[in-house]
Amino acid sequence: MIFTFCQKMLLEQERLETEIKSIQEQIRKLPPGKLVCSHNGNRFKWYQSSGHKQTYTYIPKSNRKLAEQLAVKQYLLLLEKELLKQQKAVASYLTTSSANNNAIEQLFSDSSGYAELLSSYFKPLSQELSDWTNEPYEHNTKYPEQLIHRVSSGIKVRSKSEAMIATLLYINKIPFRYECALQLGDATVFPDFTIRHPHTGQIYYWEHFGMMDNPSYCQKALSKQELYISNKIFPSINLLTTYETKDNPLNTDLVENMLRYYFV
Repeated sequence: MIFTFCQKMLLEQERLETEIKSIQEQIRKLPPGKLVCSHNGNRFKWYQSSGHKQTYTYIPKSNRKLAEQLAVKQYLLLLEKELLKQQKAVASYLTTSSANNNAIEQLFSDSSGYAELLSSYFKPLSQELSDWTNEPYEHNTKYPEQLIHRVSSGIKVRSKSEAMIATLLYINKIPFRYECALQLGDATVFPDFTIRHPHTGQIYYWEHFGMMDNPSYCQKALSKQELYISNKIFPSINLLTTYETKDNPLNTDLVENMLRYYFV
């Protein structure tokens, strides 16, 4: 569980960084100084503070736009401050978690007296993933004559695009199985790739749909995705999907970016 939460915290760190940069860019485009509101009976007067010298310039009602912009600026400054606090808290957690994870790995190292004692009860994630990759599993037995593209890991796949995905998974040391049986309700399907996250062990599925300009194929692809969704396997969460047509082949950069985003 700790590894899965770490992954979520890393994503949260990226989200905060992106949002903070966006807010800072918005602030830079707004007028200098701050808005100061003072009571004037039942109404307010607006002033523009110049900063360090604490001089105030009256903002007439005819220049309401300036007051609005300074009000927006004040809101964004407070929001930036809150997000920076959250960013600091996430960074603190990740630093502590990283130290704990290193300690866990050291506990299973060959030089540790704990490794042998723990071997009957626990297995390091790296070993568990290695065993999972290499152990036998139920393959798709349909149309074996289509398995014509051999890839670096030694397996054969059905298309050049699948070969590209398999090769990039292999060279990035991301554990996977090709066309491994998956039971979804009463149906058995064979996802192109069943993947384990190398740092968390979380399972992902990758389907490549290679003939989306074929109406019949496209309809089957959509039906298959509906089957996944009805079994709580959701696109962009734990189901990765790529598509191509005759005029739009799968792009290597896209696959690399997806691997970087989800696994590296």
